[in-house]
Amino acid sequence: MSIVMKPSASKDQVTEVVKMIRSSGLKVDVSSGQFQTVIGIIGDEKKINFDQVKSMPGVYDAIQIQVPYRLMSRTYIRQNVSVKVKGITIGEENEPVYMAGPCSIESYEQLYRIGKSVKEAGAHILRGGAYKPRTSVHSFQGLGLAGLKHLQNVGKDLDIPTVTEVRSEVDVKAVAKYADVIQIGTRNMYNQDLIEAAAREEKPILFKRNFSAQIDEYLSFAERIIANGNKKIILCERGISPLGGSFKNQTRFTLDLNAVPVLRKETPFPIIVDPSHGTGRKDLILPMSRAAIASGAHGLMIEVHDRPHDALSDANQSIQPGQLVEIIKMCNLIYKTISESEAPFSSDLNGNGHS
Repeated sequence: MSIVMKPSASKDQVTEVVKMIRSSGLKVDVSSGQFQTVIGIIGDEKKINFDQVKSMPGVYDAIQIQVPYRLMSRTYIRQNVSVKVKGITIGEENEPVYMAGPCSIESYEQLYRIGKSVKEAGAHILRGGAYKPRTSVHSFQGLGLAGLKHLQNVGKDLDIPTVTEVRSEVDVKAVAKYADVIQIGTRNMYNQDLIEAAAREEKPILFKRNFSAQIDEYLSFAERIIANGNKKIILCERGISPLGGSFKNQTRFTLDLNAVPVLRKETPFPIIVDPSHGTGRKDLILPMSRAAIASGAHGLMIEVHDRPHDALSDANQSIQPGQLVEIIKMCNLIYKTISESEAPFSSDLNGNGHS
């Protein structure tokens, strides 16, 4: 349920509604717009008397939202949401934002070298893994805290924001201290405790879809970020694995670009695409990046390594800086062409989803 207050509602009237909801043992999310305040209810709505709420002073309407991801839906948040990262705006109808860098941070020198090249190529945010969730215990697991410190230092030295993945609740505060954006990876999409701990740090959260998650599931788990007081959410499509495996063995995953327009219709939060993990092949990064921007993605996350033959992880899907220049140039051209058309992203695409 979302409670829409009248434009003329006073702060005291909003406070009374909030008190009534909390007295029932529920939590609230209050969104104050320029003209109207909307109160979202977090918890079992059966504890609330629907008619009583509607009759309270200052209340314009009480809307029962049918989808499970109530606080993530366009029925609750009607305006597009943008997320700001140190002067970089992700979302709305801004130009695409590019996050690029190595899969794994291997040293300060390696990260600085690659970071400098991706920034010169046009990337806005430097990505790099300090904690690496790997299938095999024998694979490189990342530098941990030392990697985070390299990321922070390179970010400062190059004046570029940073993003890195957090793997465990134990590491949340360290990642929040050293990085500008906290990434929750595909394997942890279902990790409720990690999601909630990361949300409480009040940093932007890049939230990746699990390779087996349906859209409803994905948005429902993302909603836990809002429920813990954080609306700085960047959604990320990174490829799915139907029925436990890709349809073909030529690609690492199936990059689900259908999800981009669906997510844009269902939720106001920005969505980026990771073609590196979605395909697992460097020769597919360019065409799938173009397709992602054409489908309405607000940006891309791409793995870049200037010496991929020496990379400690994911060498097969890491492109070189020169290729990133071409990708950004072509994707910007596609975005410009679409944005200059009569309807860059139609009202159906940006309109309300389910109610």
